[in-house]
Amino acid sequence: MPPPRPGGSLRRGAPPVPGPTRRRRLLRGAAMSSLVKEELAKRLFGPRRQRLQEFIQVESSGAERCYLCAAVTKSEEVEICMVKHLRVDREEKYEIVEEWFLKDLEMIDGKEADTDNPYFDMHFHKVYNLEAYSCASKYTFARTLTKLNEMYLKKDLKIVNFDDTYLNDDSIWSSNNRDCLVLMRICFYASNLLCLSLCPLS
Repeated sequence: MPPPRPGGSLRRGAPPVPGPTRRRRLLRGAAMSSLVKEELAKRLFGPRRQRLQEFIQVESSGAERCYLCAAVTKSEEVEICMVKHLRVDREEKYEIVEEWFLKDLEMIDGKEADTDNPYFDMHFHKVYNLEAYSCASKYTFARTLTKLNEMYLKKDLKIVNFDDTYLNDDSIWSSNNRDCLVLMRICFYASNLLCLSLCPLS
């Protein structure tokens, strides 16, 4: 279950079934995200001989889009970078504007664990204040860094002010399992409607 909208608290119940408009928006967003990830991997990280693991969109002060990316280098170091997405003469361009290494990351602060907020801080030699596109994408990136840390570094990475339930990749509420749960609920309601339609009227 994704964290609720701003101002709400995280609930442990089953996720609501999204309406048709929201389902279309989610599918469109997932398709666009997949295309952007493919473009980033092909145009930016591939030539650098890096494997892009995850990216999320973050807010920027300008009109251009910015992505926070996690990639693994040829020497198996985990790099975190900020990428600016530009359009120059009708051509899409991607430019790295900030680079860090996971080994230098001391802490990720999710600001508040019990509310739906997209804000988080990354503590390197200085603190970087970031705003993700959504609270869910913030958790996605934190999960990715946790997994990469376990695979390549096994350092004591502090992750504070996040709900552990949603950080756990094996959790029933993780993104992949959540899609299955929503689909199951849709099928359940559809079967109920079918049964009602077949019942004879008294």
